[in-house]
Amino acid sequence: MTAQPLLAVDAPSLYFRAFHGIPEKAAQTSAGEPVNAIRGFMDMLAQLIRTRHPDRMVCALDNSWRPAWRVELVPSYKKHRVAHGDVEVVPPSLEKQIPVLLEVLKAVGIPAFGVDGYEADDVLGTLAAGQPAPVEVVSGDRDLFQLVDDERKTRLLYVGRGVAKLEDADNALVETKYGVPAKWYADFAAMRGDASDGLPGVAGVGEKTAARLVMRYGGVEQILAALDDPDAGFAPGLRTKLDAARDYLAKALPVCKVALDVKLPDFDAALPRSPKDADALLALADRWNLASPAKRLVDALAG
Repeated sequence: MTAQPLLAVDAPSLYFRAFHGIPEKAAQTSAGEPVNAIRGFMDMLAQLIRTRHPDRMVCALDNSWRPAWRVELVPSYKKHRVAHGDVEVVPPSLEKQIPVLLEVLKAVGIPAFGVDGYEADDVLGTLAAGQPAPVEVVSGDRDLFQLVDDERKTRLLYVGRGVAKLEDADNALVETKYGVPAKWYADFAAMRGDASDGLPGVAGVGEKTAARLVMRYGGVEQILAALDDPDAGFAPGLRTKLDAARDYLAKALPVCKVALDVKLPDFDAALPRSPKDADALLALADRWNLASPAKRLVDALAG
């Protein structure tokens, strides 16, 4: 019998996706308050529980969506997404829904937490590294392909096109998709860059060149070491580009790598078969017009 997985859920990835995927006018309270992100998020969880049959579930949060230690290394990191100070640009109608969504998770009995100084990605990485296998990480963030590990039975359920069309990623899928094994994905990403995270990458090195370099030499450290070898076989132009990017690459790699050793709070990941606080869930469903998604989630828990 196949062991049941821990579903480690990237909550911000899913609730942003739900918010943008469901029109506000299609999911409101009687007073006209939008609940599209909450409804969509609850339905995603219900579908994941029905289809993946987990016996454990944890939702990771962004206590620090732009950690100071990453910004210190690469100042442009997520800079374009800053509203003011260190506050992320979040649509006001989504911002109001997040506390209610967390109340729903608490009533159901699914732990949801972040850790100060770290992103949800780092919480997910630590869960993948430290929890009993198998672990299925759920996210639309491609950075998390680096967590895929066939030996440890860690997969990424990539929901870039939605939960209904998720990609169940093992190492073979990562190699097919990007041309590099999962263990080198962060190195590949540091070289390629990622405009959505404000990472410039190496000037003149695109996705195909980055993949080719990784497959020939290994990760960033091995590539930089090979630059010092005149017989390493770099084309002169490429050698010049990589040499000019030494300092950037040395700093970008730890920014791209997900932390695996974050000190997590105590939690009970066991998936409840009925809501932990049914009265609280009923009150939330009544107040926020969530009766239908609440029923679907409760039915999924009951199996």
